[in-house]
Amino acid sequence: MNEDVQHLDRRERFYRRERRSVPAAREFAREALTAWGFESREDEVLLCVSELATNALLHGVPPGRGFLLLLRRDLGTALRVEVHDSGGGLPHLTDRPVRERDQEESGRGLVLVDALADKWDVGERDPGKIVWCEFAAR
Repeated sequence: MNEDVQHLDRRERFYRRERRSVPAAREFAREALTAWGFESREDEVLLCVSELATNALLHGVPPGRGFLLLLRRDLGTALRVEVHDSGGGLPHLTDRPVRERDQEESGRGLVLVDALADKWDVGERDPGKIVWCEFAAR
């Protein structure tokens, strides 16, 4: 992991394509939430960070590359989580019935993000994509 960038309302860190990057990204996000006093939705945010980081590692990060986690606070009213990767393809919610998805060990990440975040989407990046989600403060 490279050194992270920290500004008053923005923090980012690059992670290599390795399994330990997901818990490291979650801990990095936890530290930012605590510093910003955005703990009211901590569990939801951390679960979404885990899911987006896992999706990046499994589907978006080619060998020898990594992903960037960017957290941005908007004057205490909202939090944006972005995961930048250099892989192709775009993530999407599956259209299979919930009952079928619940039987699988994987494939539920974006379903969870969709349920927990106030909004989420995918943006373009060259190469790759940015998968983001936002949380309003409570």
